[in-house]
Amino acid sequence: MFVKKLPDGLLGSNTYIIHDKKECIVVDPGTPSRIIMDATDQLGLKIIAIFITHAHYDHICHIDDLREKTSADVYATQEESDALVDKYANASILFGSGKEYSKADCQLKDGELFKLGDEQLDILHTPGHTDGGICLKGDGFVITGDTLFYMSVGRSDLGRGDHEQLISSIKNKLYTLSDDTIVYPGHGSNSTIGYEKQNNSFTY
Repeated sequence: MFVKKLPDGLLGSNTYIIHDKKECIVVDPGTPSRIIMDATDQLGLKIIAIFITHAHYDHICHIDDLREKTSADVYATQEESDALVDKYANASILFGSGKEYSKADCQLKDGELFKLGDEQLDILHTPGHTDGGICLKGDGFVITGDTLFYMSVGRSDLGRGDHEQLISSIKNKLYTLSDDTIVYPGHGSNSTIGYEKQNNSFTY
């Protein structure tokens, strides 16, 4: 399983393409669908699913366009699916957009597995930045959305957040992973679990 990072999203949000040799999952389409599809076309990949770590505007603003162009199902937890259709819950109102999106096609739950070729992704429910936020654990990596960043953590003051839950999610779900696990965050640079455990003062 491979991960391609597209750091072209709104507010510098990262979109990820998780793929094998033929198929892929797009995570957090805050990047224009044209850029995403150009990348998948160059790699010869078919988009089979669209995942969102959480339904904030900078991570979902191109979701319906990508869904329409690819006919791929959207996967999210129940809480984030509900937020897609709510301009306040998805924070688009803060950007002057007031955009509402279609609900997810498929609901994700903590501990669920998603197969991609011969490998799988583990769904980790990590509330705190939002109530229904998730991280995606693959072989040797974890996509953390806005839960954990390089030397920082996600905000918890945007209406559906809880700081104590956020720190609990990081310590009990993420910091239990192997130290050499690569962290692919929703914004900014990559890191590793071991580095963040040793250096991220927000989680001490």
